[in-house]
Amino acid sequence: MQFKDKIVLVTWASKWIGRSIALEFAKEWAKVVVNYFTSQKKALSVVEEIKDIGSEAIALQCDVSLESEVHSMINKIITRFWNIDILVNNAWIVFDVPFFEKTVDQWKRTLDVNLLWTYLCSKYASEFMLKNNWGKIINISSTNAMEDFSPDAVDYDTSKAWIIVLTRDLAKQLAPKIQVNAVAPGRVATDMNKCLPDDFIQKENEKIYLKRFAQPNEIANVVLFLASEKASFVNGSIIKVDWGR
Repeated sequence: MQFKDKIVLVTWASKWIGRSIALEFAKEWAKVVVNYFTSQKKALSVVEEIKDIGSEAIALQCDVSLESEVHSMINKIITRFWNIDILVNNAWIVFDVPFFEKTVDQWKRTLDVNLLWTYLCSKYASEFMLKNNWGKIINISSTNAMEDFSPDAVDYDTSKAWIIVLTRDLAKQLAPKIQVNAVAPGRVATDMNKCLPDDFIQKENEKIYLKRFAQPNEIANVVLFLASEKASFVNGSIIKVDWGR
């Protein structure tokens, strides 16, 4: 019950890693805000799962690349819960398109969602964290920002690298009241990745020392560690979660 009554906002928490993060916080009695963009049905399903656990949750729709919507979402959370203790910046998109075929619109959308949302959510949530002299921000980057480069996702790789830089800058800017860290997952067994070609999955598994993709809860466990008091002296850090490769 280490997060009892803490208010946690998880962006794009209706599925995949975000869903797992939201559920793991709920198991520790946090009050969870399940942000979603288009998947209302899935978001409400996550809310019901959280309520079945015995914790409180609400679903809020927001395009986290739009400042007005982010500001509105944060105000709704404050109106309902009076605070935001923990922010998990998880929203992301990727366009797997060859470099010379990738469009400017795709580049802009990737950077708007993957990078701008991290900045906007952190900006507006941290205002209330600072007033309360405590807060945790955990950004979801990727090993694609560090070593697992994908030429067809150069905009995604770039955005995730910028998140690492932003994490370190925010850690300094918001210290000592707020801790800012990032998690960089490798391959994760989400429904999206399960649709990858079998031969590609096999080749990727061979690169991983454990010979398998991570489960979403294995990423969530690291997020919860960073949000806990067990990580009281961790700030501006990037933790790879890829079981070596």
